Amino acid sequence: MTEAPTLNLKIEFGGGLELLFDNKRSHRVALPPPPPSDTQAAPTDINYLIQWMKDNLLRERAELFIENGTVRPGILVLVNDTDWELEGEGEYELKEGDEVVFISTLHGG
Repeated sequence: MTEAPTLNLKIEFGGGLELLFDNKRSHRVALPPPPPSDTQAAPTDINYLIQWMKDNLLRERAELFIENGTVRPGILVLVNDTDWELEGEGEYELKEGDEVVFISTLHGG
């Protein structure tokens, strides 16, 4: 079994989410492949990216970004400028050079 390659991705944040991620709006990351399960290689999908971001990029208040293992309601996710709902949401398998944008649509007042 060959291991999946590291993927180079661009991750961007808007609507205040950048405050949770070291106050940086844009990150270029080398996403390592997920650990394989007992039977097969796990997919390098957005679900995996979200967990990796939680463990490696998120600096504070995880509850403002993640709920029940995925992004909280009110966070718009775009994959290469397309709503992730049209791409299979968390099951979208990431490709080299993809750009994933997370935008909070909830604002305090």
